Amino acid sequence: MLTRETPVFIDGPCGQLEALSLEVADAHGVALLCHPNPVQGGTMLNKVVSTLQRTARDAGYTTLRFNYRGVGASAGSHDMGTGEVDDAEAAARWVQAQYPGLPLTLLGFSFGGFVAASLAGRLEREGVAVERLFVVAPAVHRLTAENPIAERGTLTVIQPETDEVVDPESVYTWSAALQRPHELLKVAECGHFFHGKLTDLKDLVLPRL
Repeated sequence: MLTRETPVFIDGPCGQLEALSLEVADAHGVALLCHPNPVQGGTMLNKVVSTLQRTARDAGYTTLRFNYRGVGASAGSHDMGTGEVDDAEAAARWVQAQYPGLPLTLLGFSFGGFVAASLAGRLEREGVAVERLFVVAPAVHRLTAENPIAERGTLTVIQPETDEVVDPESVYTWSAALQRPHELLKVAECGHFFHGKLTDLKDLVLPRL
């Protein structure tokens, strides 16, 4: 199996978006990965995102991860909201055009959880199905009624119990209020960045892909 990702540039709303693509032979889906807060140093090379990418690869998915506007070699400047969701939509459209017919899975970490969840809802409203959505330590305070989450497809929420960045109780409250079926997985003795717990994260995600 090829394991080395290929650098690519995608046309985004503010210019080119820097990305890494990995094509898997006989893939049964494509996985798009959304990285954490760019203002706080988040990039597509974040170790949690890297773990999610390798997990999707090992599950037989073609993968794409990318830098939002203003990150790395991506054009533009930070928006910290709708703009990053627009970038993610451009990445999703690109990967779907490259691999038509393959179901789409979205995975997002922290701020990227907000981006992935918002994108899933947007795509569903536009008639594009998202088969699976994984949000890891998601920034749920950014998810508002103006950006409703997708109603179809599977949803898995993974939350570290000792998260020092995203308040775990806010995620639990958000999960309890969701009207759609989903799975909430709590990771004991685990902080936001999954130090020493990346294998645990892979073990949770892999069987659900």
